[in-house]
Amino acid sequence: MIPRQTFEQSSAAETPVYDAQALTAGGHLALIRLGDQIYTLRITRAGKLILTK
Repeated sequence: MIPRQTFEQSSAAETPVYDAQALTAGGHLALIRLGDQIYTLRITRAGKLILTK
């Protein structure tokens, strides 16, 4: 479950925005579940995002 403060939305018709730093709890890795699959979200040293299965 995503903590409330990591979610921003200006209207119901817009796409939600999540803060990557909050998703990783200030670290560099987060696990994201989609159905029965687990994905890894990684923030690189260069500040880029990598999502892998």
